[in-house]
Amino acid sequence: MAGATTAQRGNPGSARKGKGSGSPKPPKPPRSSKGSGPRGPGLQRLVRRMRHRGPVLLCLLAAVFLVGGGSWVLYGSSWLRVEKVTVSGTRVLTPEQVLAAAAAPVGAPLVTVDTDEIAGRVRSRLPRVDSVDVVRAWPHGIGLKVTERKPVLLIKKDAKFVEVDASGVRFDTVPKAPAGVPVLELSAAQSPSGRRFDEERLLHEAVGVAGDLPEAVAKETVQVKVGSYDSVVLELSRGRTVVWGSGEQGEAKSRALTALLKAAPKADHFDVSVPTAPAVSGS
Repeated sequence: MAGATTAQRGNPGSARKGKGSGSPKPPKPPRSSKGSGPRGPGLQRLVRRMRHRGPVLLCLLAAVFLVGGGSWVLYGSSWLRVEKVTVSGTRVLTPEQVLAAAAAPVGAPLVTVDTDEIAGRVRSRLPRVDSVDVVRAWPHGIGLKVTERKPVLLIKKDAKFVEVDASGVRFDTVPKAPAGVPVLELSAAQSPSGRRFDEERLLHEAVGVAGDLPEAVAKETVQVKVGSYDSVVLELSRGRTVVWGSGEQGEAKSRALTALLKAAPKADHFDVSVPTAPAVSGS
């Protein structure tokens, strides 16, 4: 028994040959349970995501380039910069005066121009301007459309005249009275109602009366006399007078006066203080 045991230990390969195997095989590498190898499902999922998201990424990149290029065109290039400023709508003012007041930033990118700021400068520096529209005229221009105030009354001041518009704004002083604009004469100091209605209030009443006058009558009105709140008298050309009364019912009084002037063109005194019962006298 001892000899048999020694023989088996001396030839260990005989036992493996009995199983029909040759040289020993190398061990196989262990498989990853998470599939992180070069051909695992993780890489396949990444490839699938890239395939689906590729067009989206391309669109995003294109958008970035477009935004960047557009910003450069608007702000950095010389293609869309202010080269010309135009003015329209002036009557008394000159375009040069408006341009000087506007101080538009010639040479600046058109997109950066603050149109409200330009409009504010024009209105503050030129009181005659009632409103101004400032618009960008692509690709190189700025347009200024001006609306000037129109005087409806004049207040004589020494040898000059202060122009007053339909809102009661005193906007300019001129050396010569414009044609067709009546002069205001206030004599309310002697009136008992002078304590209740100061000159500023009576000025607004006179402005309202002048604004209600028909254009044809306004052109022939030489003077608006205000003695009190309810005592307004118009002096027309050729020595004619119109008793207007208060500033109330202006439209009705205007229609009545128009009718009287047509019915009695040679009369020299008209009374429309009560528009439903107008009167005329003189010939």
